[in-house]
Amino acid sequence: MTEKLLQELKEYDAAGKDIKTLYTEISELCMKYIAPEKREGRTAYYLSIEYLMGRMFHNNLLELGVLEEAEKILSEKGVNISDFEEIEDAALGNGGLGRLAACFLDSAAGCGYPLDGYGIRYKYGLFKQKFENGEQAESADDWLIWGDPWSVRRENEKRVVHFADMDVTAVPYDMPIVGKSVNTLRLFAAEGSEQAQKICEYLYPADDTEEGKLLRIRQEYFLSAAAIGELAERYVEKHGRNFNEFAKYHSLQLNDTHAVMSVAEFIRLLTKNYGVSFARALDIAKRTFNYTNHTILPEALECWNYALMEKILPEIAEVFKTIQIYAEREWKRKKCSKEEIAAMSVLHGESLSMANAAVYVGEKVNGVAAIHSELVKRNLFPVAYKYYPDKFQNVTNGITQRRWLMLCNRELSALLDSKLTSAWREDMTRLETLDTTDTAEFIAVKAEKKKQLAEYILRHDGIQLLDGAIVYAQVKRLHEYKRQLMTAFAILRIYYDLKDGKLPDFRPSVFLFGAKAASGYFRAKGIIKYLNEIARLVNNDEQTNKLLQVVFVQNYNVSYAEKIVAGADVSLQVSTAGFEASGTGNMKFMLNGAVTCGTMDGANIEIVEHAGKDNNYIFGASVEEIERLKDTYDPNEILSQNPDLKRVAETLTDGTFSDGGKGYFKELYSSLTVGAHWHKPDHYFIFRDLPEYVDSLISVNRDYGNKAAFAKKQMENTAHAAFFSSDRAIADYARKIWNIEKA
Repeated sequence: MTEKLLQELKEYDAAGKDIKTLYTEISELCMKYIAPEKREGRTAYYLSIEYLMGRMFHNNLLELGVLEEAEKILSEKGVNISDFEEIEDAALGNGGLGRLAACFLDSAAGCGYPLDGYGIRYKYGLFKQKFENGEQAESADDWLIWGDPWSVRRENEKRVVHFADMDVTAVPYDMPIVGKSVNTLRLFAAEGSEQAQKICEYLYPADDTEEGKLLRIRQEYFLSAAAIGELAERYVEKHGRNFNEFAKYHSLQLNDTHAVMSVAEFIRLLTKNYGVSFARALDIAKRTFNYTNHTILPEALECWNYALMEKILPEIAEVFKTIQIYAEREWKRKKCSKEEIAAMSVLHGESLSMANAAVYVGEKVNGVAAIHSELVKRNLFPVAYKYYPDKFQNVTNGITQRRWLMLCNRELSALLDSKLTSAWREDMTRLETLDTTDTAEFIAVKAEKKKQLAEYILRHDGIQLLDGAIVYAQVKRLHEYKRQLMTAFAILRIYYDLKDGKLPDFRPSVFLFGAKAASGYFRAKGIIKYLNEIARLVNNDEQTNKLLQVVFVQNYNVSYAEKIVAGADVSLQVSTAGFEASGTGNMKFMLNGAVTCGTMDGANIEIVEHAGKDNNYIFGASVEEIERLKDTYDPNEILSQNPDLKRVAETLTDGTFSDGGKGYFKELYSSLTVGAHWHKPDHYFIFRDLPEYVDSLISVNRDYGNKAAFAKKQMENTAHAAFFSSDRAIADYARKIWNIEKA
């Protein structure tokens, strides 16, 4: 197959064609040699409201095993495939949830596991971000402007999804996921009336109105009904109308709560269309569905108003109500108390809990890091864990080394080939044999990746990075618990100490940020504005700007991440302990040889366990300390006793910076010192951890002075990154949850 593909590339006429034409025609040429696998045994299906796939061209050529040869052939024709980096990312996701889904699909295909994905083909990606006077401005992300040659529209497989007030046509588009097997990501486009098309217009439409909430419900049911309807029909075609063996051939993974309506749709379909009793349909569902929880934040655990759902999906609402009746019978047989039944209820008053529905029906329920899975059992679903302990599992997240090392850091990959042979590409555990005392070549690779990163930032944002500086990176979704605001305060502390002559041996440092704030998230937008104001101050101060630089890149996405994780020295992972489920950015940085400066939260704990505390910079309160502090913590007392902290905090209100009269900074200051009706002051404990954070950053700066010793720490992280491959995670899911075998 690859020989024929390469021969066609040699014969391809590239003369006089623009980038878009070249990209489309070469992609379509490659697609001729990609065919999905035929399945016989059990297949897993991943249901996710979002997928952050990134650009497919380079990744697919890598998976086909022809990237370098194709690059050479096309180069001889005057085609530089690096020019294809200008193609829009398929940004059909918001952050870690969508990127994890993409990694899992990649690893399943790469390892030969039968896993297909279902999602929605949004017309627009998350949004394009630019800064206007330091504030986030948003515009539509028309990712289809370049076309979509890696997807195939399946017109003859479209189906109708019914709502009480309208019908919507779900048209599938298949994107092949290439590896040892070829799996499929099937994304459904919503077609029909103007109202119908809104279902797939944007990911996560604003839900602060009834109309917005109804649109969210429509999105989730649209995905669920399209996927379940298709799977049921395929089963009937092959096995007949007896669904007793459905679970033998299907394992459905709910990626968070957005696809939980698929449980109700499955039961509705079996009972209404195929004559299965409710009890039997529920039993089959319990052996078919599994649920991954990604957060312990209450606002992220979806609850829908029953009457609202009933308005457009009366049958689905009725199914959830009936599930509650069956569940209560079961819990009463188990002698559960009224309080315990209330804690596990699917329907409580007028509120439908999607998480509780997933936990009750799911055969397995998993968290995504060791500490997170313990919190899921102990804090989030303690009653369910008491009565169903065998349901609960841990599968620590992972990342695909194909995109996040072999593709984005070909220089480091080549170095590893020279040290370990290319066998590590198939068996990541071979990284553990890397000699980390020989650092010279690694230092050269890191310098080259920094140079490439600097060129990319200059080209895309017009900013020249400090030459030879330490690069600290905090790139992730903007949220208060991720504490980008704490990093802002830490930078100011360092800035003022530099001004006051307290850091005479400070080495040039760049603090690099990338993040999008949800369009309605006022505080997150305020933090972006604050960081850009700090950048303006620091970068224009002649006294310090040769030593300290702050850069916030615009429109952070997968392609930007590929450059940043390869070029950074330090990964800033500073969420409040107990709040980050896992994180996957931390793993990408680790794999590419960055040390972690962070808290004992999420997968940071396991990173430290594998790479060693001495090779990373850990600070801050533990989960246990945070639990103890919740009732007694007083940030104002800390500020009154620490003038350095008070100085930086008060820059929010003392006129040092301006938010243009928007009220961002005053509200942020109030959230830290007064609180709000829904939270106590500084509820993410910034001032508890800030002094230790500053000390850790300065320790990094000091240790960087010994380049060889610091590079050894970085190499130790790469050498111990095998556990964080999504190949390992997928193998865990296959063994512990899905019960599937490699093709």
